[in-house]
Amino acid sequence: MRRSLRAILPRRPLKVSTLLAISIATAMALTLSACGSAAPAPTPTTAAKPAAPAATTAPAAPAATAPAKAAEPTKPAAAPTAATAATDFPVKGKSITLIVPWDAGGINDVTARALAAGVEKELGTQIQVVNKPGAGSQIGLTEIAKAKPDGYTLGIVTLPTAINTYLEPDRKAVYTRKDFESLALHTIDPVTITVKTDSPYKTIKDLIDAAKAKPESIKAADIGVLSGKHLAILDLQKATDAKFAIVHFSGGSQAMTALLGGHIDVNFCTAGEVPSQFKAGEVRILGILDKQPSKFYPGITTAESQGYKVYSTSSRGWAAPAGTPKPIMDKLSSALKKVMADPDHQQKIEATTSELRYMDPTQMATYWADMEVQLKPLIEEVLKEQQKK
Repeated sequence: MRRSLRAILPRRPLKVSTLLAISIATAMALTLSACGSAAPAPTPTTAAKPAAPAATTAPAAPAATAPAKAAEPTKPAAAPTAATAATDFPVKGKSITLIVPWDAGGINDVTARALAAGVEKELGTQIQVVNKPGAGSQIGLTEIAKAKPDGYTLGIVTLPTAINTYLEPDRKAVYTRKDFESLALHTIDPVTITVKTDSPYKTIKDLIDAAKAKPESIKAADIGVLSGKHLAILDLQKATDAKFAIVHFSGGSQAMTALLGGHIDVNFCTAGEVPSQFKAGEVRILGILDKQPSKFYPGITTAESQGYKVYSTSSRGWAAPAGTPKPIMDKLSSALKKVMADPDHQQKIEATTSELRYMDPTQMATYWADMEVQLKPLIEEVLKEQQKK
């Protein structure tokens, strides 16, 4: 046994320094080998035991572990803003309804459809014109005022007729001017003071002087109590202290027939109702109740230019239910303005003997409010007279 061990072990024991050098060289070789190529991660079959800390090193403090953050609840999708609604308006394939509170075929309907055709192309969507006549436009106006204010229901408002419907208490209208958003004024048809060609009256002054000299001797025609033409006569009386014998007819054609037949002395009719008689030389227009002359009657002056500040027009505009978002209103009014500036549309309107008179939403709203202020005392006066009877 001793001999075998001696054969294996070196004859002389290695010095400590030699053993240390061998150990250092071996360690360096292993380190260089590890740096040269990464060893594949072993797949342990048992959990490795943690190494004990060195005796000279203080144990590290355990790292603070933040509590797991609770998952936030999913937020509901934000409601579309007015700006978003305007960007998407009108939605592709969704049509717009335009309510005309008058019978089909009349001037209010014809002018509305002419403008709707242009706006359809501008907005890229269909506009369905729906006639809702009755009660002097009150039925249609009620439906417009009660519609959802999303831009998909619009309507035609005729002034001063619409004003009469809500200022007359007996009508019990469920709306006022504030239930509508003005979009654009489209056309006007000014009232004229018209007599037969052989009438002794050549100017408005001639007519007023005669009416003041013999109160209620001159027969003046309109188309019904509190119609725009009736209110025009009352306004002229108030401005001049003249007094006419007012005769109410059911329509403009009946009043014109009475004038030509000599049954009345003067007819308060719109410019659009008299072109054929004027061209035929059957009538004379004494003056136009507008702030500017009509291009259809060159040479005929306004009442204002003759010293009488009396104004009366049948005006037609587009409106939306109150509360319609402004971005949608802007988009609609912009389309209306662009179409009204188109020469083709202007030619179509001119063919109806209506005057295109564009007003933007602010201008139309002011125009409407001013007309209401002008007419309210006249309407109240008529209602008081009716109560006395």
